[in-house]
Amino acid sequence: MTDEPLSPFQIFARFLRFGFLAWGGPVAQIAMIKRELVEEEHWIEPSRFNRLLAIYQVLPGPEAHELCVHFGMMKGRRLGGLLAGLAFMLPGLVLILAIAWLYQRLDLHEPQIASVFAGIQIGVIALIVRAVHRIADHTLTNSWLWAIAVATAAGAALDVSFWVTLPTAGLAYAALARRRCALASLVVVAALILAVWIGSNPLLVGSRVPSGTVDEVRSGSVGALALFLSGLKAGLLTFGGAYTAIPFVRGDAVGRGWISEGQFLDSLALSGIIPAPLIIFATFVGYIAGGLGGALAMTAGIFLPAFAFALLFYERLERVIENERLHRFLEGVAAGVVGLIGVTAVQLGWNISRSVPSVLAGTILFIAGLALLYLWRSKLSVPVVVLGSALAGAVLFA
Repeated sequence: MTDEPLSPFQIFARFLRFGFLAWGGPVAQIAMIKRELVEEEHWIEPSRFNRLLAIYQVLPGPEAHELCVHFGMMKGRRLGGLLAGLAFMLPGLVLILAIAWLYQRLDLHEPQIASVFAGIQIGVIALIVRAVHRIADHTLTNSWLWAIAVATAAGAALDVSFWVTLPTAGLAYAALARRRCALASLVVVAALILAVWIGSNPLLVGSRVPSGTVDEVRSGSVGALALFLSGLKAGLLTFGGAYTAIPFVRGDAVGRGWISEGQFLDSLALSGIIPAPLIIFATFVGYIAGGLGGALAMTAGIFLPAFAFALLFYERLERVIENERLHRFLEGVAAGVVGLIGVTAVQLGWNISRSVPSVLAGTILFIAGLALLYLWRSKLSVPVVVLGSALAGAVLFA
């Protein structure tokens, strides 16, 4: 194990290189970091790396980015952690801003362009469905967690706010894990009462995500503070990977009319073909909703928790996460988030099915994309599905 400090420039350059090579999603990014810093250069022991990864998988935020911040702190204290995190996200940030700038200048009503993006949006639905299954595999590890996910999904389908369902999921599972069924039942009953009260009070009912059009919305007029707070909320509730941020960003961006459903799906697709943490799709959303200032505000909000956990709790993380009750609470919340993503996938699929020129062709494209994701487990599968769906859309929907 090597403990030699690095200069700020060396730290920035090292993690900037990781940022340029951050293809293939979080699994590939984490594998790259582990291979170079743990196996080849021995910054820390493999056993400690595994513990750190387990901790960051439980906490909200993109794990690969949080690991970069943590490793940067090892070599340069808090300044090193800040520089490592900024360097890792910088290539993707610049690329997604350029893509968003070009996207806004496209005529999405032009038939050929519209058919390409219709195909892309169907491909993204396949990506989300595959992600739900993958996340559920390592999150829903027992029947209670499955029940919590289903119950949270049912609540979302009935328009119960996640501010009610997610804390309920965490508290209920923490009680169930300690075999306190009566306490868990009391938590659920209290949540049902709260949900009914909120639903009957017009002043407390939040915006619903519309089920209508995917036509573009080009206002660009949303304030930076609103976008920052939206990003911060999503960043604090992102458990188990960037896909878990989807329902929270969509709830604000589409639900409040900042962008259209189609633009939201395009943000996911276009962020999936660049070297970056997938959560960078929020930057695209911020750009469409509020211009460059909105993009930077949304980015700051969604990445702030990822920086904060490593920078503020660097030495305490392992001790904090050993708290059994906290661990169980977070596991319950994570199970609830899986339910939210599942409902979001269904809603997105339903909305797209109402707008594509041919439901049959769209279904075939969806099945083909999903089959490829299951059968070809490569870091290239995501960009191939996105680009292949674009090509198929141009052929099927033109």
